[in-house]
Amino acid sequence: MRRIIHLSDLHYGRVDAALETPLIEAVTRLKPDLTVISGDFTQRARRHQFAQARAFLDLVPGPVLCVPGNHDTPLDNLFLRFLRPFHRYKRFIDRDLEPVFEDDQMLVAGVNTVNRFAWQSGKVGTGRLRRLASRMEGAGDRLRVAVLHHPLEHAPGVDKRLMRGASAALEALSDSGADLVLSGHLHRAGAEPFRAVPGLLFVQAGTGLSTRLRDGQGNTFNQIDCDGKVLRITQWDAERGDAPGFFPAPTQAWQRGAGGWVKLDPPSADAPPAQAAE
Repeated sequence: MRRIIHLSDLHYGRVDAALETPLIEAVTRLKPDLTVISGDFTQRARRHQFAQARAFLDLVPGPVLCVPGNHDTPLDNLFLRFLRPFHRYKRFIDRDLEPVFEDDQMLVAGVNTVNRFAWQSGKVGTGRLRRLASRMEGAGDRLRVAVLHHPLEHAPGVDKRLMRGASAALEALSDSGADLVLSGHLHRAGAEPFRAVPGLLFVQAGTGLSTRLRDGQGNTFNQIDCDGKVLRITQWDAERGDAPGFFPAPTQAWQRGAGGWVKLDPPSADAPPAQAAE
């Protein structure tokens, strides 16, 4: 089995500081094989915000795979935004904008969807899609996971513009045999197959720490367990009060069928239980 913890949209500069330690403690107790953070480490891409995000990252256990979000390039400093958009991200977070993690059971590939000319909606070009497809096609029987900040499909009612190149990205991922796409950006958590491509499972993380909450959702992160046949996804939700912490919601289980991903209801009895962060 492999376990991925999926965080997103930390937004240092607008974080609930009371949740930082509980979040690190929850992730540490879950003992992930990989922690994925799908962008927006900062609110305004300022140096002190990146330094705070780096300090948080240094506490995350095990290997970590990160991709930038649109808030990780300066909005209010046009010189940096157009000429050196990823300078601070590379200095504090990761010099690789398309990182890859692989072992004998999974291949996880990051995709940079941030574009200086499409700051809010993002863009993915043909060159990046070719590199992503090549990585996925070489994964053999392993779980194939793509990580990108901007979603490739929006649920009904989302008023943001869909990323440029989203349809082409879905087609490329489907053709290359990808299994799972992890995204952030909207501060909404959920898991379901893409409507356009049912063979791809779309898992979206809400915001892990930000006070910029939307649609009535609180702070969350995702736990993803894969035993080779079934994906089990648990959303962990923050609770505040005298002893703030993150606590698991009921686990969803998904199995790939001939027509795409099928939700198992209830999950099979051999599902590994989510571990509560005590």
